[in-house]
Amino acid sequence: MDAGCPRLPDTVLFEIFLYLDHTDVLSVGLVCQQWRAVARDEFLWKELFYRYYRVSRDVPRHPGAVSWYDEFQRLYDTIPCVEVQALKEHNDQVLHLSFSHSGCLFASCSKDCTVKIWSNELDISLQHSSNMRPYNWSYTQFSQFNSDDSLLLVSGVFVGPHNSSSGEIAVISMENFTLLSRVRNKPYDVFGCWLNETNLISGNLHRIGRITSCSVLWLNNAFQGIESENVNVVKRLFKIQNLNASTIRTVMVADCSRYDSPDLLLDYEEQLAASSTCPVFDLGSDSEEEETKPKPPPEPAVQEFSDAGGVPAEHGLQQLFDDIMEGRVRPAMTETELETKVAELFVRNRTKPPEPNLLPTDSNSKTKYLIFTTGCLTYSPHQIGIKRILPHQMTTAGPVLGEERRSDEFFDSLDHVIDIHGHIIGMGLSPDHRYLYVNSRAWPRDCVISDPMQPPPIAEEIDLHVFDLKTMKEVKRALRAHRAYTPNEECFFIFLDVSKDFVASGAEDRHGYIWDRHYNICLAKLQHDNVVNSVAFSPVEQELLLTASDDTTIKVWRSPRAVRVRQARRPQPRKLLFSWLMNQKS
Repeated sequence: MDAGCPRLPDTVLFEIFLYLDHTDVLSVGLVCQQWRAVARDEFLWKELFYRYYRVSRDVPRHPGAVSWYDEFQRLYDTIPCVEVQALKEHNDQVLHLSFSHSGCLFASCSKDCTVKIWSNELDISLQHSSNMRPYNWSYTQFSQFNSDDSLLLVSGVFVGPHNSSSGEIAVISMENFTLLSRVRNKPYDVFGCWLNETNLISGNLHRIGRITSCSVLWLNNAFQGIESENVNVVKRLFKIQNLNASTIRTVMVADCSRYDSPDLLLDYEEQLAASSTCPVFDLGSDSEEEETKPKPPPEPAVQEFSDAGGVPAEHGLQQLFDDIMEGRVRPAMTETELETKVAELFVRNRTKPPEPNLLPTDSNSKTKYLIFTTGCLTYSPHQIGIKRILPHQMTTAGPVLGEERRSDEFFDSLDHVIDIHGHIIGMGLSPDHRYLYVNSRAWPRDCVISDPMQPPPIAEEIDLHVFDLKTMKEVKRALRAHRAYTPNEECFFIFLDVSKDFVASGAEDRHGYIWDRHYNICLAKLQHDNVVNSVAFSPVEQELLLTASDDTTIKVWRSPRAVRVRQARRPQPRKLLFSWLMNQKS
């Protein structure tokens, strides 16, 4: 036994474990013979792990872990929680961060109306800055690199005639930072996204009534300014009706072909056979009985509006008008209720039915999902819509207005809807595109929305939900740690990001947060001086995380292990000088 290290019973050693800091545990273990013996005791490390991290004992060990000791070490030594650099080149709120797929570059968007490109080397440095004010932009809000990192999509708020605000998307070449094209985007919080290397998705909004509208999603070629006049550079993808002041926002694309090789399976008892139905999930209930109770699948959207008598839509609309004129509608409808009812009756036989069997059965399928926030009860986004994009739709070739439609197929239906029962303020895909993570602020349970312009109050706690896009089921209980304080009308998007093992999110409580995806536990809080709007993991090094804040800074966080490695790589002048002096003496 090492000198100065008395022999203690294992039970006493274990209790000491619980009161020592992580670093103390391992540093003592390196010195003391008895601790080294304990380090080989899997039972003690398992008990320590569950008690220290407060993990439920029905959660198994991470599938990639060799031992409980390695797991304990992973959760303290590989979390990017050490601030190593603060970037202060922006002079206003920093709203969004995005890495290139290679991890060599990242982009930042800000209220100062610039998009900045940074070089991710040993020390991060600014490589380029583009000012978008000459194009009448108010600010930049979102960016995304295409799959080969040759192009950067930048989304911002555009100031139009009479100071009206809309959105616009710009495409910037990464070869020489030139602006290749600009695409109008309405509303601006559609953001936009890449579908493939050269085509991007934008939105447009057409008002039909006071609270009824139509969202059109467009596929755009990134090289609109230089393509031949004989080649289409834009094509309509989908046309979707919006009720009760809702709109489509926050579009993103998930690649179904990657589902069968996930980085990490989150369902501990994942079922081998996925149901072919596409249910709608109501996440407002906290009852375990309701969660486990199977819910019947909804009928296709084209049938949702059919009534018991099978009356055609035209007759139903005429009947409604006749009832109103003759006073047979009791109680009397408000103007808003009447508009919604008329819109529902009009769309009943004017919507293309959803695609059958949404769940992919072929692992080599080239199908992709278009995912976006939407709603049906109020203007605040409270549902996630999913629409399948088929291979022939992934090019701008063909007619500008898309596929031929019958006269009774004016709108496209959604293939799947997930009801969040709250205000959605963030979404992010896992790197394998298997899981969708959703930030939301819950509505009160059993609330009733009578006016779409008056949504329910929202909770300060932010819930982080997880959905398996292969089975369309929620696979984890909502995580809670981060908070937000703004009311519905001022609520803004808080971007989250997902790596192989971790998920991170910003918050309005001046912190970024990191959770472990497998154990569902919060591992770190990252301090800022104001709201944290966005986080981003390096896609090739999950021990590197960036956070962006209203305090105008971008902070760079690395894991304790990465910090040690970086310090070992740096030259150490003091040791070199000491070595030189010793050589001189000899």
